[in-house]
Amino acid sequence: MADNSLLRLEVAKANWALPAAGLVTMHSGNASGYDPEDDILYIKPSGMDYEEITPENVVPVRVSTGEVLIDGVRPSVDLPHHLFLYRNLPDVRGVIHTHSNYATAFAATLQSIPLCLTAIADEFGAEIPCAPYVDNEGEHIGEAILKYRNRAPSILMGNHGVFAWGASPRSALKAAVMTEDVAKTVWLAKQIGEPKSLPPEEAEKWYDRYHNRYGQGGSGA
Repeated sequence: MADNSLLRLEVAKANWALPAAGLVTMHSGNASGYDPEDDILYIKPSGMDYEEITPENVVPVRVSTGEVLIDGVRPSVDLPHHLFLYRNLPDVRGVIHTHSNYATAFAATLQSIPLCLTAIADEFGAEIPCAPYVDNEGEHIGEAILKYRNRAPSILMGNHGVFAWGASPRSALKAAVMTEDVAKTVWLAKQIGEPKSLPPEEAEKWYDRYHNRYGQGGSGA
């Protein structure tokens, strides 16, 4: 097995950031990162307090087989969903799962988060979709994510919570944080009136600028 110490650290940092960003309480979420060259993902240990997570105890799992590569530590129970996304979304290198309050409130009512803010156009380029309820058996959640996702790097799972992904654990974390942030703003807007969606051509302008011209490296990341 390759050293992968930097990826282990990034996965640990992503997990530490979940409670710091207010996306989880107790054990209600997880982060993972994937090295396709080594065919290994690293994921939060099941039921472990976030402050106890270290780069050394994130759990290595072989993606092609699902084999846990360390004895005595169980990976997150959401491992099957992470595996499914890495196997079926070739560019994904990080996955986050949360039950953050405002986004999950939309999921509880089976509502997508409408594309009604330039911040949503920037990061997501589309509404943040809500998939219908599916159970947690086998690959059902992963299959629903693939069926109902759009180009946004996150999705709401009906009656459940949020999955977000990206080119690294850090970018997946950003998508999860932004999902919760815009969900809160849209919820607040709904207390005043009905949010008004951006026209598709206007949303495209914001998405293009953010992803192709924003920042020092030409990326919104």
